[in-house]
Amino acid sequence: MRAVLLRIAISLAVSAGIYLVVAIGLVISDRHREPPRDNTGLAFDELKSGTVPQPDRSTYTARDGTELDYRFYPAEAERVLILLHGSGWHSRYLASVAGFLSLENLAQVYTPDLRGHGEDPDRRGDTDYVDQLVDDLADLVALVRERHPQATVIIGGHSSGGGLALRFAESEYLGQADAFLLLAPWLQYNAPTVRAEGAGWATPYTRRIIGLTMLNRIGMDGLNHLPVINFDLPRAYRDGTETLTYSYRLNKGLAPDDYTRALSAIQQPTLVLVGSEDALFLPDQFRPVFDRHMDARVGTVEGVSHLGIAVKPAVQPPIRDWLNTLPDSH
Repeated sequence: MRAVLLRIAISLAVSAGIYLVVAIGLVISDRHREPPRDNTGLAFDELKSGTVPQPDRSTYTARDGTELDYRFYPAEAERVLILLHGSGWHSRYLASVAGFLSLENLAQVYTPDLRGHGEDPDRRGDTDYVDQLVDDLADLVALVRERHPQATVIIGGHSSGGGLALRFAESEYLGQADAFLLLAPWLQYNAPTVRAEGAGWATPYTRRIIGLTMLNRIGMDGLNHLPVINFDLPRAYRDGTETLTYSYRLNKGLAPDDYTRALSAIQQPTLVLVGSEDALFLPDQFRPVFDRHMDARVGTVEGVSHLGIAVKPAVQPPIRDWLNTLPDSH
């Protein structure tokens, strides 16, 4: 029996060693990326329609003491929307839809700059741990609840901001949200909604992501600060406030671990909108995916791109109509 146990122990040690060598090999072998090529298929001209007058930045204090930026759009409504931006930039481009909801007194809107993003973050493109963005969002929701105790609180997000909203739904904080607004949300790289070609926008370090995922499965997270994805924002649209590289822990924190589990967990009213001209996602796949896992209102906005779904006037009527179905207070 002793000899058998010894053989088993040796076998396990060898297997663990091979696993570790393979994982580290994947991490260190995938480190070089060509600079952005300015050939992305996304219609970045759409962002110009989002550069409208907006409030000054304010800050709130996260649980670790960091001051994080947000903009607040007031309204005479007891609905509050926290609207999360997508990858590579920050909340500035959400001004058009936030301003509309504010001026029409449909909702008060908070547009935070996610940690690692914005005009002057402490550490651009990185967080301290995978779920720090979820914790930051929970801290902002707590502030909103304190300021607007009777309000219906809606968690909204565009693209990877929608992915963060779904990761929030997957977490212990799901009950803090009264409704969800998802604009062309990122579900996961393997979701049926994702176009295989990806519009040339993101360049992932695929081997490194696999290696770091393997290491994290055995509790080794010391390399999670390493970059794992680059974004190709054409130089004509850069102003020094963009975030073109994400660490493993930030990138992982912007999507649910299991989007089917996240969708199935949501019982709150949910609106999902995608543009018919989305170059990143397949618009006709959103309804079947959501219908399979939850009861959501899913709509396609004709003639609108992936970026346009967050800034174009065409998105305003369906959001207005859906908001008017929600209670004005919690």
